Amino acid sequence: MPQVVRSRVRALHGPPPVAPMPRRFRSLADREAVAVLHRAARVLIEALPELTDRLVEALREQEPAYRSAIEADAAEIWQEVHHSLRHNVGSLIQPREFREAAHRTSRRIGEVRAEQGLPLDAVLHAFRMGGAMVWQDLVDDTARRHPEDIRLLVHVAADVWNFVDEHCGVVADAYRQTERKLAWRRENRQRLMTAALLDGTAQIAELPDAAAMLGLPEHGRYAVLAVSTARRAPHGTAQPPMTLPAGTDALWHPGPDAEFAILPLSRGEGAAAEPVAPLTGSAADEGGDTQPGGPAGAVDGEAELAALAAGLSAPPGSRVGISSVVDGLAAVGDARRLAETALRACPAGGGVVLLDEQLPAALVVSSPGLGSALAARVLGPLDRLDPADRDVIIETLTAWLDSDGSAQRAGARLYCHRNTVLNRLRRFEQLTGRCLTRPSDAVEVSLALTARRLLAG
Repeated sequence: MPQVVRSRVRALHGPPPVAPMPRRFRSLADREAVAVLHRAARVLIEALPELTDRLVEALREQEPAYRSAIEADAAEIWQEVHHSLRHNVGSLIQPREFREAAHRTSRRIGEVRAEQGLPLDAVLHAFRMGGAMVWQDLVDDTARRHPEDIRLLVHVAADVWNFVDEHCGVVADAYRQTERKLAWRRENRQRLMTAALLDGTAQIAELPDAAAMLGLPEHGRYAVLAVSTARRAPHGTAQPPMTLPAGTDALWHPGPDAEFAILPLSRGEGAAAEPVAPLTGSAADEGGDTQPGGPAGAVDGEAELAALAAGLSAPPGSRVGISSVVDGLAAVGDARRLAETALRACPAGGGVVLLDEQLPAALVVSSPGLGSALAARVLGPLDRLDPADRDVIIETLTAWLDSDGSAQRAGARLYCHRNTVLNRLRRFEQLTGRCLTRPSDAVEVSLALTARRLLAG
């Protein structure tokens, strides 16, 4: 073969002919060269099984990606190589009869190897190895049987290698098309699985596959973030609606009225190992620091969510609701509903609401009918006042509650004397019949104010 290549180089770069030849479909090939090519190709067809064996063995030795495929199913690879060689060598003899079948074979190989995840470079390398082996056999057979015709093969060398390049292009095109289809199917399955987790419709048996597909731990701890912005992102966009703190993992999914993010949380040290001791003895009597809640991991999760809320970067006017911590992928649907409740508890002008820090507000928005009824029952008598007078009393009552019942701090907020605050509170009690020092009345008043703020209009 090196001798043939040198001959071809001389033919291409030697002195030009005296008179330029007219341009033809085969610029260098003539009938004699084509006849030599056909004669050698027919010999290859007869020895096709042996050629297939050699090419498969060469792939095993030289292409690591194909080595794994051959070890997994040697018969399937052998048949693929044999089928491809039969059509491609046949195309050298009868291009019109074999061309379409050869293209179909190459396309099919590209599709199958893309589905199996074999690298495209390895597939193209295999085709070029096959082309080199066919060309070498053509040269060797001609040199052995008809050495005087070896020079004629040079004139068809470009056509043979153009044929190889053509099929490499067919394989690459089919491979990339299949890759795009697989990526779309994978992304669509991920979207559907994410939607099922958020809707709470994912089956228990599907959770291991969902965890593997989405790269999430099946038994990890999670929260869900819901965000509503004035301008919704276009459907299908990969751009998240807000920026999360650095290092925060999130799986975003668009909903009809809000965007949702599944947030995998880190599992705190000893989260499931240290049970909480019950309140007993002096600790219960004296109000000690013993925690009455769940495991330490729950506290770690709340702290992680608080840090997340503090580090959010949302567009102005965005409303963000963050759920409580839940355990396992199976509970992500519950977390989504809690995040929606937190979102409804957000002020109309925007803000971030951690559900665990706004449970009274969450109770109100969870049952808006009851919340409105409570507001009307507790605050209804104030509607008989002049609107400006009514608003002053409500503003004073709100400031007093926000100041933990301190008239002094409420007066500082309102820029008035503490006695003015107390006088307005007494007037409220007279108008409504409520007693702000009675715990049950104070709870009702607080919830009524929350309902009035969140459910107005």
